Amino acid sequence: MTADAGYDAIVLAGGAAKRLGGADKPGVSVGGRALLDRVLTVCRDAGRTVVVGGRRATARPVLWARETPPGGGPLAALDAGVRRTGAETVLVLSADLPFLGEATVRRLLTALDSGGPDAAQGVEGALLVDAEGRDQPLVAAYRSESLRRELALIAAEHGGLTGLPLRLLTEELELGRVPAGPLDAFDCDTWEDIAAARARIREHGNVLDEWITAVKDELGIDLDVDTGVLLDLARDAAHGVARPAAPLTTFLVGYAAAQAGGDGAQAVAEAARKAAALADRWAAEADKAGD
Repeated sequence: MTADAGYDAIVLAGGAAKRLGGADKPGVSVGGRALLDRVLTVCRDAGRTVVVGGRRATARPVLWARETPPGGGPLAALDAGVRRTGAETVLVLSADLPFLGEATVRRLLTALDSGGPDAAQGVEGALLVDAEGRDQPLVAAYRSESLRRELALIAAEHGGLTGLPLRLLTEELELGRVPAGPLDAFDCDTWEDIAAARARIREHGNVLDEWITAVKDELGIDLDVDTGVLLDLARDAAHGVARPAAPLTTFLVGYAAAQAGGDGAQAVAEAARKAAALADRWAAEADKAGD
């Protein structure tokens, strides 16, 4: 967890998941990763990440909190989560968003920092708005002080927070709004939603990026690599040397980059360049031998 990220994250991973027959929704796998882990990926640079819900294995370290009583609803869960945060800004996310992107998280945080269109009124939160114009208060960035204040006032007025609706919070805050990108607000409430998410991942044009992200998470690495360069290298090795050379060469490139240290992406690119040049020389010799 990053100490100077400027925000903390609260991920709500409780609830009864009645429409899933009581299944452990945060642990349901989409693209080989638990829904919770997919959400944890997009807020990985938070100073602290607090997951409100039952403890479980996660892809990265988090802090845990639990609303009282368990299953007490979103306001009670938010209150439990914000008590464990320390940053002036908190990012609030539900744990069932398989396609939420890091770029959208940055847009929410930027909208709150800049004040957005309501800057003159003092924006206290920036929340996502889906394609149908519906507010998504559990995909939002809030001022921590405002969140704590309103939760305390609501609890005092109603004698607690258990079972109360989110609108009691959002109607009291000055909010900016950020339009959702494609699929940002897609949530998994039913098994039909889960099936649709799994099918979407395997569509042409999505599967490779999804797979690379899943592998990086599984291996615990954070590295932006030009996959096109590696695919070209694999093709050149397969055609210029022999088909089995493709996976072996890309493995050796990764190993060489790790040995080189420094900027990982640059090291991969440099190792790939050298290996591609070698494959070209092999291919050229083979062409000459065939003449």
